[in-house]
Amino acid sequence: MKTRFKPKFNIKKGDLVVVISGEDKDRTKARKVLEVIVDATNPKVLVEGVNIITKHTKPTAQNTKGGIVKQEAPISLSNVMLWDAKAGKATRVSRQRENGKVVRIAKKSGEVIK
Repeated sequence: MKTRFKPKFNIKKGDLVVVISGEDKDRTKARKVLEVIVDATNPKVLVEGVNIITKHTKPTAQNTKGGIVKQEAPISLSNVMLWDAKAGKATRVSRQRENGKVVRIAKKSGEVIK
């Protein structure tokens, strides 16, 4: 199914976020976003050290031993909030135009998110 409009998300790869719900919920610890999986119906995000799963791998040419590998699995985008370093808390995001470019602004501190 083709989508007419590209969805816009407030969280990008490399941002610091906090997990606000689920098994790894911790509103005080900021973690790095490794990947944002864009899907119009169910967007997901891969966060460092969150939702660790064990994956059984067969031996291949690259990995001759195989075995059990622990890795992160994606979680829903709605379960994370952007971390505001100045306020030291999770924050919501607004968008504003500055010099013809759209920038993200943290609601708690009013700082521009780069």
